Amino acid sequence: MLDIKLIRQDPELVKAGAAKKHIECDIDRLLTLDSEWRELGLEVDTLRSEQKLAGKKIGQAPPEERAGLAAAQKELKEQLKALEARYGELEGEIRSLMLLVPNLPAEEVPTGADDADNVELRTWGEPRKFDFEARDHIQIGEEQDWLDIVRGARLAGSRNYVLRGDLSLLEGAVMRFALDSMVARGFVPLSVPTLVRTETMIGTGYFPGGEDQAYRCDERDDLCLVGTAEVPITALHQDEILEIGSLPRKFVALSSCYRREAGTYGKDTKGLYRVHQFQKVEQVVIDVADAEQSLKHHLEILDNSEQLMQALDLPYRIVNVCGGDLGQPQIQKFDIETWMPGRDSYGETHSASRFHDFQSRRLGLRYRDAEGKVHFCHTLNNTVAASTRMLIALLENHQNADGTVSVPEPLRAYLGGREVLGSPISG
Repeated sequence: MLDIKLIRQDPELVKAGAAKKHIECDIDRLLTLDSEWRELGLEVDTLRSEQKLAGKKIGQAPPEERAGLAAAQKELKEQLKALEARYGELEGEIRSLMLLVPNLPAEEVPTGADDADNVELRTWGEPRKFDFEARDHIQIGEEQDWLDIVRGARLAGSRNYVLRGDLSLLEGAVMRFALDSMVARGFVPLSVPTLVRTETMIGTGYFPGGEDQAYRCDERDDLCLVGTAEVPITALHQDEILEIGSLPRKFVALSSCYRREAGTYGKDTKGLYRVHQFQKVEQVVIDVADAEQSLKHHLEILDNSEQLMQALDLPYRIVNVCGGDLGQPQIQKFDIETWMPGRDSYGETHSASRFHDFQSRRLGLRYRDAEGKVHFCHTLNNTVAASTRMLIALLENHQNADGTVSVPEPLRAYLGGREVLGSPISG
């Protein structure tokens, strides 16, 4: 959530930011309601003062005047009650509109409508050129009896799957390697709930606007399955005031993630690329409200993921996400897109985002500085590894001509020292 003072001071800047993100919001109506709300607040305060004085006058007045004063006070009370009701209505309307106003994109965010307009910043590694007919991850998985999409769909519907044998072990190896790598960098590991309250989804900026992508249990429990551990980690200190000496706080969590993928029918629906459930290791940073420091953290968390990809010898590129592909909460986002031979293109595997105080204002996440003044924190997050897309990249980039898959050196210790997974496929 933006600071209402910023919206009052420079509404055109806020409108321009929303336009760059291709997000609709009614700034003019918001400001009209805000003006009415402030004026009404003054009236309410005045009437409350008058009511307080009237109460004292009744106690001090002669008996013959008290009835008249009491009648006047009753009328004043009814008038105040009506104004307070309207004041509360305006607060609710203003908050609803405020929740729709997007964060201001950084100047460095490219102009564009969708992911086709994202700007490549750099690449690492060379896409592999095969001297045999390469398989995609579905063919490798099914030939090795590692991947069962048919029974996954029977159990839970389309875009679900079952991992068997070595592919299940490889998923565990990647997730544990990602988690261990972050702990070695000083991140505190957490195990967090994957069912959270609606207010937590609102606080982190996923609602309103992202309801169609979430699995919700509204009817009975008012709970949502998260699409990333970012949500419970960022909200961990909701409504708290942290001491500056405890910052930055760096957390990492391995969790199950759930996404409805609404609106993507017919797009990337085959195999493991766009599924409803997966494992993910997520990194989150909470620190002081300093734009320069936030940018430094942003580059560091991006580098954390790059180091992991390089260790696994997976070619990738970094893109600066354009305004139209940038979510409501982000100041700026860098995506890592990893080379996937089966797609003959790069596919998104990581998203590194910084938010400044957009999430913390919604969450009431604050800190007290050395002078005792309270500020809203800055927050950031990035994927370390998302299981299914990492499996696609590992199987397809490290496949062998006989259908087996070579294991990158960092993962071997998690797989009993094995250097190759699978059995040679005849024919």
